[in-house]
Amino acid sequence: MNEIFTNTGNKDTRSGFGAGLLEAGRKNPDIMALCADLTGSLKMDEFAKEFPDRFIQCGIAEANMIGTAAGLALSGKIPFAGSFANFLTGRVYDQVRQSVAYSDTNVKLCASHAGITLGEDGATHQIMEDIGLMRMLPNLTVINSCDYNQTKAATIAMADYPGPVYLRFGRPSVPNFTPADQKFEIGKALRMIEGKDVTIFATGHLVWESIVAAQELEKIGISVELINIHTIKPLDIKTVIESVAKTGAVVCAEEHLIAGGMGELVSGLLARKLPSPVEFVAVDDMFGQSGLPSELLKEYRLDSGSIVEAVKRVIVRK
Repeated sequence: MNEIFTNTGNKDTRSGFGAGLLEAGRKNPDIMALCADLTGSLKMDEFAKEFPDRFIQCGIAEANMIGTAAGLALSGKIPFAGSFANFLTGRVYDQVRQSVAYSDTNVKLCASHAGITLGEDGATHQIMEDIGLMRMLPNLTVINSCDYNQTKAATIAMADYPGPVYLRFGRPSVPNFTPADQKFEIGKALRMIEGKDVTIFATGHLVWESIVAAQELEKIGISVELINIHTIKPLDIKTVIESVAKTGAVVCAEEHLIAGGMGELVSGLLARKLPSPVEFVAVDDMFGQSGLPSELLKEYRLDSGSIVEAVKRVIVRK
């Protein structure tokens, strides 16, 4: 494994969203931002300060925010509507379904504090089924970025991408390791490491955990191919099939429930096109609990050590 990834410093992905929104807003005067009383938490305050006439504080009224965003999109604006992932999916699923997905409006749904690494706020806020909820909706693109730089790049790319998009990002500070000058291509997976023995498909915060796992596995002679699935939908079918055809074994790693997640999507594709052994590193049919993000990753077996064990299990099944 010749690839070297350097953590340039831990940063929260929500700040990457805030920076990307501000930069996109400076480039395009049609971009507007809406928030449900969480401006500071989503790092939308700099946009609101610089463009007060293009920012709408909707208050704790998420359903109204989605309707307003859809109306703005129909009038030619590009609305970025932000809230916690739990509220932006579960609380307003009907409005997202009808006013955004079904109507195919150009609304960008920006979901912070996703997954179990929300941490101390506990199960009521730690949504781990949002990818499943969103990817089931026709017309809706689903993105799950891995670090600050990628989240910033994804936010900027969304502004020029036609149609509704769901962007998922998080609260904790995590390693920032992708290039600051990267070009984010929606729908194109990234081969982070090239290998021959097993493919790890990872998304979000578990991309870094997978890098650490790949480095550990190299020490015992296991060559890992790591693919960053930053776009869950549309899935990069070509890259998935090419990689699995080479390695013959798969581990899917994500901070989400097994049900409805990226792993099930990949497994469904392989069942139809290229049947292969698959192991899941994901949460198995349970809610979260309060705790530090690092503690919760270990408790729910989402850390690098759990990825290593999943790789060992799947290689035996080849």
